Amino acid sequence: MDSGVAEGAGKVYIDGNMLAVKALAAAGVETMYGVVGIPVTSLATYAMKVGIKFIAFRNEQSAGYAASAAGFLTGKPGVLLTVSGPGCVHGLAGLSNAMINTWPLVMISGSCTQKDIGKGDFQELDQMEAVKPFVKYSGKASQISEVPEVVSKAFQVALEDQPGGTYIDLPSDVLHENISVEEAEKLLAGVKAAKPMFSRELECHCSESDIQEALSLLHKAEKPLVVFGKGAALSRAEGAIKQFVERSGIPFLATPMGKGVISDTHHLSAGAARSLALRESDVALVIGARLNWLLHFGEPPQWSDSVKFILVNTSKEEMELRRPAVKLVGDARMVMTDLNKQWKDSPFSLGDKHPWVEKLKNKASDSVEKMAARLKQDVVPFNFLTPLRIIRDAISSLGSPTPILVSEGANTMDIGRTVFQQLEPRTRLDAGTWGTMGIGMGYAIAAAVESPGRLVVAVEGDSGFGFSGFELETIVRYNLPIVVIIFNNDGVYGGDRRTPEDKEGPLKDFPAPTSFIPCARYDKVMEAFGGSGYFVKEPKELESAVNEAFASKKPALINVRIDPFAGSESGRMHHKN
Repeated sequence: MDSGVAEGAGKVYIDGNMLAVKALAAAGVETMYGVVGIPVTSLATYAMKVGIKFIAFRNEQSAGYAASAAGFLTGKPGVLLTVSGPGCVHGLAGLSNAMINTWPLVMISGSCTQKDIGKGDFQELDQMEAVKPFVKYSGKASQISEVPEVVSKAFQVALEDQPGGTYIDLPSDVLHENISVEEAEKLLAGVKAAKPMFSRELECHCSESDIQEALSLLHKAEKPLVVFGKGAALSRAEGAIKQFVERSGIPFLATPMGKGVISDTHHLSAGAARSLALRESDVALVIGARLNWLLHFGEPPQWSDSVKFILVNTSKEEMELRRPAVKLVGDARMVMTDLNKQWKDSPFSLGDKHPWVEKLKNKASDSVEKMAARLKQDVVPFNFLTPLRIIRDAISSLGSPTPILVSEGANTMDIGRTVFQQLEPRTRLDAGTWGTMGIGMGYAIAAAVESPGRLVVAVEGDSGFGFSGFELETIVRYNLPIVVIIFNNDGVYGGDRRTPEDKEGPLKDFPAPTSFIPCARYDKVMEAFGGSGYFVKEPKELESAVNEAFASKKPALINVRIDPFAGSESGRMHHKN
């Protein structure tokens, strides 16, 4: 059945591939990311026939990262398609990334013929067992009639409660089974469309008394603080959070991917006074963020040992682990909407002259002035700050809608976070909760596909870029408006930084574990695929390159030569390396 459709005995039949893509379309899928091969090539081809875009990658890991980012950006499950065996294993990178970041994703893998399981079939693997640590649900269609039900459940479960990954296993023999169109239509009628999280009436599991207790704590606090993370961005809680912050006058902080939920330039932003805000706050309302390493576990010395936490989170497990003063279990948008409703009954506001607000503003102003003085300097050979300033200014000049920024690398990402300003929600994608390197090109492609016409700027360390660099071909093939900017400092952290004492022994002349080819011409790789490449060493060269590349909104790569001794080993995580 080369077309997925055939006739026989007066009936029209479709095969498992066609039934699967019809089920995906019924579930609301518009785009899939993946790599084709045995046994799913026809599935991807038929997906295009029914109107589902298939974005074909060069590696399943990058495709998986793209699908996970798509879940974050759209509020609907991103979809990853892989081949069997090793393709499924490669796809686990994206599936686990979705799990740890609590983003909705559905991974679909072909698998070996069922009657040959245990015989050493082509790419045989117990894929249901392999995905188990990373999913909320896994379903295997053991016969063609089960395909629609498995598809429907995978999409619904990915969005329930705390979002995450689910898995669909489609054996090769099932994909080649046939079913009448009449019977298929009956089965497809039961597939539920997966609505975006922000368009669903999600439950708020907290009681009116919980909300009142939270408001009372914040009202009585001398140094209250609002902290929000990417969970708030995922739930589209920006309107409700901004309303609460501006009504209450409470200063706020964002985690890296929560930046932009409220603009970094807002007068109540305490981002430039982060250490002071954490250390001295006595009550912290934490919305859509976990008290993990990114927030120092909510523990001293970064936090006061007497701080009281009010946690807004979909995870009951997180509540039990952290044991906050008040647990507000539920979707951030719904909880904050309820908080705003009840705030009207007992309104309070700190006001601009409140000692806590003034203290944070003064500290933030002082930090901004010091950073501005450092950024003002043109340092050549480039440090990190000079090119970051030039890129920031070029982005700022574009106005709204602002480009989506993707960032990965040690120093490149860490220092960039303090320089780049996020003015709009869901415009920053980075290594996230796991600190995952290799996400850059996948995230950038997803951002461009899911936000048509919007410029995407991927600021990459040369090491981070190397994990997925061949996806440049994917970017050019689909003519995506992505500008990749590589901070090229010859390797991980900065190439060969070994001390004389480290350069001893029989392999002293062997390349250092952290070193790459000096001054590698990544720009030439982009040119080889048909995109625009730039190699820059001076401020004027970089200014010209970013302005030209941004204006064209075509695939481009700017290779920025950085002093290998700028920055530090492991960025801000040196104590762990």
